[in-house]
Amino acid sequence: MQVLVRDNNVDQALRVLKKKMQREGIFREMKARRAYEKPSERRNREDAEAVRRARKAARKQAIRDGLIAAPKKKLIPGRPGARPSTPAAAPK
Repeated sequence: MQVLVRDNNVDQALRVLKKKMQREGIFREMKARRAYEKPSERRNREDAEAVRRARKAARKQAIRDGLIAAPKKKLIPGRPGARPSTPAAAPK
């Protein structure tokens, strides 16, 4: 895994690296390898993960098909497309 450091901004490069590691599942794997996991526990965990993935895929498909309503998107202040939090800051 490789991250470029621009303008000696190590903090930003570290944030990018952590985000990449999070997406790859490295933190989850490190946590899982801290202690021994019995084969039966591993099977149970993997089965539960498969059920979760299947439910998530079914939910997304139902939203695409219009069978259920999509969840409301949360507006984050400071992000593009976000509404201002105070009425005084609203453009006229």
